[in-house]
Amino acid sequence: MTAVRIPFILSLISLALQPLVAKAANNDNWQQLPSGVSQMAHGGVGLIQTPTARMAPAGDLSINYTDNEEYRLWSVSIQLFDWMESTVRYTDVRTQLYSPFPGFSGDQTLKDKGIDVKFRLLQESTYLPQVSVGFRDFGGTGFFESEFVSLSKKWGDFDFHLGMGWGYLGNSGNTKNPFCEIKNSFCSRPGGYSGQGGKIDYDQFFKGPAALFAGIEYQTSWQPLRLKLEYEGNDYQNDRAGELEQDSRWNVGAVYRWKDFNFDINYQRGNTLGFGVHYAMNLHSISQVKVKPAPRIIPEQLDTSKQITDRDALPKALFMEAGFALRSSQMTDDEFVLYGQQVSYRDHDEAIERIGRILATEVPANIKTYRIVTYNGNLPMVETVVDAKQFISAARYDSLHSDVKSTYVRQQPEPRTLGLTELPEQTGFYTGIETFWIQTFGNPEAFYMYQGGVFANAGYSLTSNFSINGAAKITLLENFDKFNYKVDSQNTPLPRVRTYIREYVTRSKVTMENLYLQWQDQIVPDIYAQAYGGYLETMFGGVGGEVLYRPVDSNFAIGFDINYVRQRSYENDLDFFDYKTFTGHLNVYWKPEFLPDTQLTFNIGQFLAKDRGVNIDFAKRFDSGIVVGAYAAFTNVSSAEYGEGSFTKGFYLSIPFDLFSLRPSKGRGRLPWVPIGRDGGQPLSRPSPLINATEQRSPFYD
Repeated sequence: MTAVRIPFILSLISLALQPLVAKAANNDNWQQLPSGVSQMAHGGVGLIQTPTARMAPAGDLSINYTDNEEYRLWSVSIQLFDWMESTVRYTDVRTQLYSPFPGFSGDQTLKDKGIDVKFRLLQESTYLPQVSVGFRDFGGTGFFESEFVSLSKKWGDFDFHLGMGWGYLGNSGNTKNPFCEIKNSFCSRPGGYSGQGGKIDYDQFFKGPAALFAGIEYQTSWQPLRLKLEYEGNDYQNDRAGELEQDSRWNVGAVYRWKDFNFDINYQRGNTLGFGVHYAMNLHSISQVKVKPAPRIIPEQLDTSKQITDRDALPKALFMEAGFALRSSQMTDDEFVLYGQQVSYRDHDEAIERIGRILATEVPANIKTYRIVTYNGNLPMVETVVDAKQFISAARYDSLHSDVKSTYVRQQPEPRTLGLTELPEQTGFYTGIETFWIQTFGNPEAFYMYQGGVFANAGYSLTSNFSINGAAKITLLENFDKFNYKVDSQNTPLPRVRTYIREYVTRSKVTMENLYLQWQDQIVPDIYAQAYGGYLETMFGGVGGEVLYRPVDSNFAIGFDINYVRQRSYENDLDFFDYKTFTGHLNVYWKPEFLPDTQLTFNIGQFLAKDRGVNIDFAKRFDSGIVVGAYAAFTNVSSAEYGEGSFTKGFYLSIPFDLFSLRPSKGRGRLPWVPIGRDGGQPLSRPSPLINATEQRSPFYD
């Protein structure tokens, strides 16, 4: 791209500022920042090249593409909490090749991945600025690695920003590093990166040259338009794209907002035109219009002599109006008990209210308690005990403070309740189908590679606890045939437990994903167990077992699994290779109260390559049901033994199907992103973990 000079941007800023002069003269009050924050070139809330202390609204997700001659940048920025922003980015370096070997990567240009995080330390007040600290490109190759502290203060339609950066943001060294006064080791910054890349180099933080950067944003009287002016602290002398010419450290830009899109144009370094397109949505508020029956209205006068005469009316109403598949019911002198499975309405409170409204109008008025026992397959999960009188009053809105949720409690199903009836044993065949999508970014053959299709599932229930299950993987579209990367020649002591991925995924369009015998049961209250054996996943088969302790609505669950497995052949569906191992973990699941709607998972034990350590999973749930997660495995394998990436890590997005359907539904799909797949820190993909089977006990995903 040829550098273009754009004096018309300066003219645009001059014209836009004219009405400000009179307005600012009469404005003596500090005001709150408008919600229209925007993304910078590298992703994350900021000006053009420099970050600010500002944060987007909690739950905001911004998908960004920016272009500024030497670089093209794709990034996704998520505001996980109102005090924490996270950004994942790929940078296309136009001036560099992916590798010097055409047979390996052709003419593809260099792609660099990076992760940023920013934390708000102080919220803006009348007299104090907002203060944030951030870390750019930490845990990667360090091409753009930076640390910064930024302050932002609002006055009228002006938003002023001042910051100090280290690393990439502080290359010009226009000020002295204040930490250098404390300790001499902060005066110089170590070069390169540790291990095989991907590690967090704490020993580089806030070290070496430092630079001040600053800027101003102006919200014009025309609401869609914001203008930016910044002074940056980078001198571009040691850039990944090569030494870049910088005629000025002042950058100017404009952002135009149209619906959920931001379009920006800027002029950088006194000689370079840049532009960007950004799409934003809020993961809390995203929703889908639903076509569903209106909740039943409970009349003022209930028929005290009402009897159940139509045996089909209640099951039909429960299924059509509340998504509850009734398996059995039982009535005593003052209780009515339902046994069944919730097949739609993932919001438990909405489902219970709909069931309660139906019962209030269909069962005799002398009933004092409704008991609703929900199952997953043949396993009882939760008993919801509803005070009928209180529920009816709240559902009618008899008072201004009516609260339906306060009229029922969730508990472990009582033996007395389960003993009131003997459910018919569910045996026989069952089938299902689900979609899958495998994707990987930043490959030498092609930047984006994918495989998509369906799993055709089938099974046979031998008894209430024993079943035979299987799934065929049917690939419908992919470009993994381009995948030619192999690590046979690498000198690594680790067994090849995952890096034969090309051979497994490209062997055939139709493969046997799994085929196994399974036993599951609740052995005592709050404790579930299972055992299984067969072809357990794409790459391994064997036998194993699991136990899980999970109380109802508890923020804590714990269990363990142990498995003896053998590596499946990638040459056909039935054979095995010689590699065998034990693998198993102590599994801890915790929803900390100080991190709302968050679940932490710790899997501690031995992985498939016989390495030992812990896998830590962080998952954040938003009001829409979307879950954003990240995980990392730390084992006794060194960076050199592990290879490029230094340790296993990945990200995922879990999306409820309910966001795509017009009718209420359950279930969800998962979109993974694994930067680099290696053999260390790899768990067995067990076909049916108990934490998933018992989700109703303490819902996080549903």
